[in-house]
Amino acid sequence: MNQIRRWQRILFLSLLSISVLAPLVFVSNRLKTITPFGRREFIEELSNFRYRTSDLRLNAVEHEDGEGLKGPRLILYKDGEEFNSSVSDEKEKTIDLPNIDDGNNHKYSEEKVIDSQLTKLSSDSKDKILTVNQLANKTEFKPPLSKGEKNTKVHQSDRATDMKIKEIRDKIIQAKAYLNYAPPGSNSQIVKELRTRMRELERAVGDVTKDKDLSKGALRKLKPLEATLYKASRVFNNCPAIATKLRAMNYNTEELVQAQKNQASYLMHLAARTTPKGQHCLSMRLTSEYFALDPEKRQMPNQEKFNDPSLNHYVVFSDNVLASAVVANSTISSSKEPEKIVFHVVTDSLNYPAISMWFLLNIQSAAAIQIQNIDDMDVLPLDYDQLLMKQNSNDPRFISTLNHARFYLPDIFPGLNKMVLFDHDVVVQRDLSRLWSIDMKGKVVAAVETCKEGEPSFHSMSTFINFSDAWVSGKFSPKTCTWAFGMNLVDLEEWRRRKLTSTYIKYFNMGTKRPLWKAGSLPIGWLTFYRQTIPLDKRWHVMGLGRESGIKTVDIEQAAVIHYDGIMKPWLDIGIDKYKRYWNRHVPFYHSYLQQCNIHA
Repeated sequence: MNQIRRWQRILFLSLLSISVLAPLVFVSNRLKTITPFGRREFIEELSNFRYRTSDLRLNAVEHEDGEGLKGPRLILYKDGEEFNSSVSDEKEKTIDLPNIDDGNNHKYSEEKVIDSQLTKLSSDSKDKILTVNQLANKTEFKPPLSKGEKNTKVHQSDRATDMKIKEIRDKIIQAKAYLNYAPPGSNSQIVKELRTRMRELERAVGDVTKDKDLSKGALRKLKPLEATLYKASRVFNNCPAIATKLRAMNYNTEELVQAQKNQASYLMHLAARTTPKGQHCLSMRLTSEYFALDPEKRQMPNQEKFNDPSLNHYVVFSDNVLASAVVANSTISSSKEPEKIVFHVVTDSLNYPAISMWFLLNIQSAAAIQIQNIDDMDVLPLDYDQLLMKQNSNDPRFISTLNHARFYLPDIFPGLNKMVLFDHDVVVQRDLSRLWSIDMKGKVVAAVETCKEGEPSFHSMSTFINFSDAWVSGKFSPKTCTWAFGMNLVDLEEWRRRKLTSTYIKYFNMGTKRPLWKAGSLPIGWLTFYRQTIPLDKRWHVMGLGRESGIKTVDIEQAAVIHYDGIMKPWLDIGIDKYKRYWNRHVPFYHSYLQQCNIHA
């Protein structure tokens, strides 16, 4: 019995000794694996843990000059307060750090300087840091609230929606700055921890741009990164070197953003030049159906109206089936007297079968519609395509035959006296019969002017025409008011009397020999019809729906004709969604061909 009790005592004492010695061994091994910097941080972390605060963010409060050199005073912000608020407006709570000798005072003051320098390296470097934040966040920078200004519900509803995201992005930028400053190949504990915390937070945030989309996991991972950043600010305390790194990061980010902007612009223009897959499918289907018809069934009805000068004639030059269909449909459906309308569509030989078949399948009972092939006419010079290619432009829209064929209107329609000329990217919303009663006062073209500065449609002569050329500057004035193509009333009789087609050919040939204007029909149109235009009320023709122009909705709703000028056409994926609905309402998406070609609103 005594032997059993003896063994029990030995076992009990052994377990007790293990429980006492094991923590000591663990702590000693832990201290051995920590670098000198890390060991000091670990010990200070145990003793001063309750005094730790979040490090100042890169775009945080502006400090007074030299404030960072004062005593080691830490600031605790209350929950709900914004870091972008002014220091003088916030209630501060100071904590006295216990038992800090002069040497430590110097150390804490130096650390305060480092944190201060991250937000105020000088007025120049601070601006660069803010630029980094703006580029990283891809959001507009909002300056700190002025002294005495308080937050309101309006500020919170507009600005607080992405406040947490901004904070997280700033922390990630800080972490990258410290990692860039670390020596190459550094594998210290603080570098490992900083890299790990940063990657975890980046994965948790992803592409989120609003606070409401943030997961709880992302918010939980923010606090560990803040703690690691605080330790990094104590280790990497060379302020000038960190400032240099931040400037380098700012420069690299600006270069990257500029490269991405250039690439986006190139892709946008490339998309504007291409034909969507659905529309290509539609053209192929219509073309095959057209050639399957008997020749006598390819004729459009109401042909006796085509050359009747007593009717209201409209013309559009287009190589796009849906675009020309929308212009014709909207013009006829908006008219109070559609039986007086004759609509002419001028296209090329490639698109003539498809456009003809579309209007044969969708015949307007009241109005007359004529489809014409520009390649079958003898009005254009034989070498016209080669002359157009001499214009300094790689954009086929500016050098296409259909774009410049408008200058031959009197020759294309010799029996008519007056017409309304449309671009194929317009939509008619009102009855246009009152246009025909406008007194032209001996002028050739009636158009909406675009020379008022501050308006979305503003254009100046000097932007498109080379007034440094002696011939141009001697014959034309750069202050002449400009006007827009898109919807124009044209007096063909006055055009013929003034022989303006010959004037166009003369100017065009001169432009092929030296750079007189930018490519396209608009600049040469200003010169051809110089002082031959009469202004229309701007409500007749509202422009800017094919670009980010900021046009008001009320102006769009009141306009007789709306124009999708720009590269963001409504039939393209890059079109502006809020403007597409005006165009979509005239597209028969229920049509079987459109559904088969996967063309939807």
